[in-house]
Amino acid sequence: MKTIGLISGMSLESSLEYYRIINEEIRNRLWHLYSGKIILFSLNFAEIEALQHSGNWDEAGKIMAQAALSLERAGADVILIATNTMHKLANYVTSATSIPLLHIADATAKQIKKAGISKIGLLGTKFTMEQDFYKQRLINNFDLDVLIPNEGDRDLIHHVIYDELCLGVVSLESKQKYLQIIKELQKSGAEGIILGCTEIELLISQDDCDMPIFPTAKIHALAAVDWALQ
Repeated sequence: MKTIGLISGMSLESSLEYYRIINEEIRNRLWHLYSGKIILFSLNFAEIEALQHSGNWDEAGKIMAQAALSLERAGADVILIATNTMHKLANYVTSATSIPLLHIADATAKQIKKAGISKIGLLGTKFTMEQDFYKQRLINNFDLDVLIPNEGDRDLIHHVIYDELCLGVVSLESKQKYLQIIKELQKSGAEGIILGCTEIELLISQDDCDMPIFPTAKIHALAAVDWALQ
């Protein structure tokens, strides 16, 4: 079994899910006493969030690079960034280390393609929905047509992520608003929805929707298990 290096803490809520999913899946595939070989580097999300919203991505990138290097030195064989938004800084991680980075967008896109979907809706932080680092990877590398919500809906999604979900607050009212946004994307032609922020999986599940939902934290964590056990 190979060792997974996890850059986590962004936020606590989704990092707990990564740890749970990886270990439960390894136990299910192997035997009841098996668990994953995981090295965690948990960042202070308050520091990262401040850098995000001030636009100081270079400083955030340096923090990510140092975390990745620490994981490699500790014995990790592969690195996962346990958040969608911080894949904006994936190049800082890959430049600082010699071990592979398992990219969340790639793992998700492979599942979308396997489902035969070509037009996909994307929910996430405003950074993920509006900037090119995520959407263009899906478009250029996987030939997907990516739809995002309107500006007002993007603001609402972003607010709920940072002010509710990252704090462990799961609101029925917010859930209904998200589901309405998903319906609007479906009306615009989306054949499925990427839950492109790992915390959204706390709010929305496949049971809530009548079209395919792609929960990125779960997909990413399962891809890490595949990699560790290959």
